[in-house]
Amino acid sequence: MAPASRLLALWAVAAVALPGSGAEGDGGWYAFVRPVILQGLTDNSRFRALCSRERLLASFGDRVVRLSTANTYSYHKVDLPFQEYVEQLLHPQDPTSLGNDTLYFFGDNNFTEWASLFRHYSPPPFGLLGTAPAYSFGIAGAGSGVPFHWHGPGYSEVIYGRKRWFLYPPEKTPEFHPNKTTLAWLRDTYPALPPSARPLECTIRAGEVLYFPDRWWHATLNLDTSVFISTFLG
Repeated sequence: MAPASRLLALWAVAAVALPGSGAEGDGGWYAFVRPVILQGLTDNSRFRALCSRERLLASFGDRVVRLSTANTYSYHKVDLPFQEYVEQLLHPQDPTSLGNDTLYFFGDNNFTEWASLFRHYSPPPFGLLGTAPAYSFGIAGAGSGVPFHWHGPGYSEVIYGRKRWFLYPPEKTPEFHPNKTTLAWLRDTYPALPPSARPLECTIRAGEVLYFPDRWWHATLNLDTSVFISTFLG
């Protein structure tokens, strides 16, 4: 467990200003400067029910999905039926595998074919001025994840399982190899980091949302077989 000073702040949304909402308080500060865990945003119990293994296979088992390799730049893509991914590839991460040997379902969703599912999702009820939301839906096995990378701001909600996050501000480039999995980084690099070089970190559980600001470095590690959805603000 990281020292308390390195853990992310937690907001119960009903009691505080929202990030980027223009409300009084610290919301604007978090929107552009610091990640934050948010609770009580929306009720996605219906969406969660539709994301069970049985319901997803019944509705989308024969649909072709696009998988990405789990390295920083995700160069390689593979298309295969969703049922084949769930039954053959959705297993715990092999700690000896490299990122370009690990296929990961996240980000390359066909919104037309998955529209019947996504219409039941309630995204975080606020945004940033000048941005529009875009969804990325994912399902991955325990120990899987994506090594350090960065992009624009957004939210990540866990629907099933738990997802551990490691984050650095834009000006602090983490020590990592882009083709090593997050599991390998946690085993080989993380223990030797001095306290000043440790990332901010947290574990997001079902129903919780992590807000990440623009250009923050982050790596993810699924602690269980997990279902999750991100709302990118582009």
